Amino acid sequence: MRVVLSSYGSRGDVEPLAALALALRQSGAEVRLVAPGDQEFADRLAGIGVEMVPVRYSVRVLAAGPRPNSPEDMAERVAALAKAQYAAVAEAAEGADTLLATGLFPAVTGARTAAEKQGLRYAYVTFFPGMLPSPHHPPYPLPGRPLPEDVSDNRTLWDLDVDSVNAVFGAGLSALRTEVGLPPVPSVRHYAMGGRPLLAADPVLGPWQRPAELDVVQTGAWFVPDERPLPADVEAFLRAGEPPVYVGFGSMGMQGSTEPARAAIEAVRAHGRRVLVSRGWADLGLIDDRDDCMAVGEANHQRLFPRVAAVVHHGGAGTTTTAARAGVPQVIVPQIVDQPYWAGRVAELGIGAAHDGPVPTFDSLSAALATALAPETAAAARTVAPTVRADGAERTAKLLLDGFGEPA
Repeated sequence: MRVVLSSYGSRGDVEPLAALALALRQSGAEVRLVAPGDQEFADRLAGIGVEMVPVRYSVRVLAAGPRPNSPEDMAERVAALAKAQYAAVAEAAEGADTLLATGLFPAVTGARTAAEKQGLRYAYVTFFPGMLPSPHHPPYPLPGRPLPEDVSDNRTLWDLDVDSVNAVFGAGLSALRTEVGLPPVPSVRHYAMGGRPLLAADPVLGPWQRPAELDVVQTGAWFVPDERPLPADVEAFLRAGEPPVYVGFGSMGMQGSTEPARAAIEAVRAHGRRVLVSRGWADLGLIDDRDDCMAVGEANHQRLFPRVAAVVHHGGAGTTTTAARAGVPQVIVPQIVDQPYWAGRVAELGIGAAHDGPVPTFDSLSAALATALAPETAAAARTVAPTVRADGAERTAKLLLDGFGEPA
């Protein structure tokens, strides 16, 4: 069996598919992974032996560039991204049987259009419950389409969301489909998600609540087993004193790098702890040359997190779940989309603190760290850790090999 996995987004959108690719390959399938052509993805996937087909549309450039300021600009960007993903998936899909897609919505629709054109089975996956229609939560507002203030019923809001998704993404997708000889679709959202999406989130950390509009299959989160040793300088820093607090915001820009880093370092120091700062896409750095603080680049979180006192991060699904598996308290400083959800879940489970707002200050982080570093929080984190499933990718691989999916 040949499977194509398609994603477009940050590391958190690509890494889970790498885990699924490895699980599928171990089960005898042939796998190709379509991902942004940025060098970091190419290096990561080459390092674990996953065949990658690059999307010729840099996600770093997209993230750093200006936002569309008109419906016409948005339609042009949607069409460009959908077309780029379509081309990469079409290249990867020769001789394939099944496509699984995730990532930014325009990329998902481009991927499914390629699957439709080539007659592949199709499945959609998301990594947190809030992306899927449900009476238990509202949809996320789309650019230029705020949720109406006079409507509070979630079912009604999801019904309105169909029109919002069509308004934001419909013209761009229609342009691609016209170009490849396919008719427009009545609902972009339903086309992207299908009728039976996968939810690759841990049932304890991100439970799916029924009833809901869709027949959702929750698999558990997907992890690449990572045995890479830590860099020698990081290992030396860890051995030189008490466990530090890790601070890293992944692909989030954090509205500049100097002030968030300063606020975080000073807040951690105020609690008498050392600091390990991850540079990330924001290129966070040190604020002085004191030996209680170190900046680090790429590092194996599965090895690192069990050796720190707490993890301060942006709240991506992967980082949240990795920290939970490690049994370490968390402080989540949420920025966008799923991150407020994970911040709320960490607080509800008592395994960390949800920072108040997206901009960290000395006072706000100090307060959140007081919660995260409390003995009862550490105890709760240790209790939750063994309940987090580690077999999500393997379970999903079996589903796909058994024919899961629907006609594209």
